[in-house]
Amino acid sequence: MPSFALKVTRLGLSSLSRISPRLAGKAAFKLFCLTPSRRPRGAKAEAAYAEGRARLSSAEEVMLPFQGGRAMAYRFNGGAKGRRKRFLVVHGWGSSSEYVSELTAFLASAGAEVISLDLPGHGRSLGRFLNVRLAVSAIAAAAERFGAFDATVGHSFGGASIAIAAAGFLPGIEPVLPGRLVLIGAPSAMAWLFADFGRLMELDPATQAVLEAEVGHVTGRRLEDYNAGRGVRDLAKPVLVIHAEDDKEVSADHARTYAAAGDHVRLLWANGFGHRRIVSAAPVLEAIGEFLAETPASAGRENALETDGETVISFLRTPARRVS
Repeated sequence: MPSFALKVTRLGLSSLSRISPRLAGKAAFKLFCLTPSRRPRGAKAEAAYAEGRARLSSAEEVMLPFQGGRAMAYRFNGGAKGRRKRFLVVHGWGSSSEYVSELTAFLASAGAEVISLDLPGHGRSLGRFLNVRLAVSAIAAAAERFGAFDATVGHSFGGASIAIAAAGFLPGIEPVLPGRLVLIGAPSAMAWLFADFGRLMELDPATQAVLEAEVGHVTGRRLEDYNAGRGVRDLAKPVLVIHAEDDKEVSADHARTYAAAGDHVRLLWANGFGHRRIVSAAPVLEAIGEFLAETPASAGRENALETDGETVISFLRTPARRVS
């Protein structure tokens, strides 16, 4: 049964659409971009947040300004002498650096300089709204502040954002092209999210059309152009895609779309970890570490890894093929 707040929101948008579908569509876009509460919900979330905060306590905190906002970055192993690899970690929607801190700490434990970025409207970054342009702008600000990345690692919305940033897809924002990309539970396109949101809000066709057109006005690219899978196809950089077939938030078909981009993309099925636990699962961290440690000569080798009967980790090398 819909909550009282959802019923009121639906009624408000419906009433506004009778007056002006344009105003209703713009209001719907604002609601779509409104970020959730940053407070942990439930005992498990509170414990995970507290553990993450403790891990981040040793990191250098840097607030990054960019056009449209400011984003918090946490840097581990910064300022050390000598050349070391530099990685960027980006969380997903409704998350923060605290919730991906196991991944960040794992990468830093090998001596790499690791930057964990709080996206706008999340964690300790400023704002209450997030869209792709704001996310990519924050990623570009991190690259400008810290320098080129040997790899970028993103979970969910953060994964799609680093793929879009690497492709140089958004006008007016310089590409952030790392040596390697790791996409964890990441969507390969955006249109389905707006379709789902429209159904949830019971938007009429005219209002839905304005909602989707607003993407182009705000980000500089039409909604139908957002195909991160197609962008990955043209990167010519090693890409590791990690997904669980039991992911209930982002369909496994998105991982298959990425994998179809070419033989530079490696697909890792991390079944049994769903959408959220996957980002801190020990076998997944191990696979990421191995991928980032590879030299170009070893990048094309086959990999296979299997755990117990409940969870299966397996690398799949897909044949080179294209998606339209």
